[in-house]
Amino acid sequence: MTNHRAVVSARGLVKRFGDVTALAGLDVEVRAGELFGLLGPNGAGKTTTINILTGLARPDAGSFSIAGIDCIRRPRAAQQLIGVVPDESNLYPELTGSENLRFCASLYGVSRREAADRARELLAAFGLAEASERRFAGYSKGMKRKLTIAAGIIHRLPVLFLDEPTTGVDVQSARHIRRLVADLHRAGTTILLTTHYIEEAERLCSRISFIVRGRVVRTDTVENLLEPVRGRQVLELEVGDRAEAGAELLARADSETRFSTVGGNLVRAESTRPLAVGPLVRALEEADIEVTEARRVRPTLEEIFVDTTGLEAAALRREKEKK
Repeated sequence: MTNHRAVVSARGLVKRFGDVTALAGLDVEVRAGELFGLLGPNGAGKTTTINILTGLARPDAGSFSIAGIDCIRRPRAAQQLIGVVPDESNLYPELTGSENLRFCASLYGVSRREAADRARELLAAFGLAEASERRFAGYSKGMKRKLTIAAGIIHRLPVLFLDEPTTGVDVQSARHIRRLVADLHRAGTTILLTTHYIEEAERLCSRISFIVRGRVVRTDTVENLLEPVRGRQVLELEVGDRAEAGAELLARADSETRFSTVGGNLVRAESTRPLAVGPLVRALEEADIEVTEARRVRPTLEEIFVDTTGLEAAALRREKEKK
């Protein structure tokens, strides 16, 4: 359960790297017990924000606190309250999975016996029990990501920062990681998660901030963000390389439906009225525009993100495909 008490609070964060401004006055607030998402494309400033909030970097301007502790004046006191899962693993390749977890626990004063017990529990929960005595260097990407998350929570601290937790892992591992994150949230951990996967933020987070070029452009609950697209009917028709001609043809025949193109080969139809696939397909095929696939699309947070930020959906998809 969440309440309105801010556990993580940042105001006016600015960070520059030479001529590049990574953060340009960023504000963010995470409430107790909340699973909060920072959503934006690569280069938006998400990792820089995490690095500052966790003490790995200092801002050029602005202030921030963890559980009311001023992180600039008392960084060590604040760091004792947080677990961190960075975007790149920070575990030791020469140590086994079990040794890495026990070492991370010891850094926070956990006794040897308790650290060993917690390591066994986490290795089992993350499906890594059989690999517990293998060196971390020999783990797959998905296994490395899961062990890195386990290392970030072994000391059972109240606040967890997750930077791109599923980037670069296989589909099955990503699903497992999302379930683990949801379980941690249900257990009461306050979580700040960064991602450029819109569907991931929609599934996991209760509130989301859209971040673009180092600024938060909108913050709201997922429910409120999706409200403008509720009741909207969406169809996508795959037509090869004649999408623009197809969209213009359909728009002339139906002025009450919005037709657009996506990626050069899709015609997208949007309306608040029910949309029938058959008439649209027939109209296109009568004009010698072959339809190879037709599908209904559930309106998603991606549309709101694109409308709010001005970033093209196709560009976001390309970024995802690179990972």
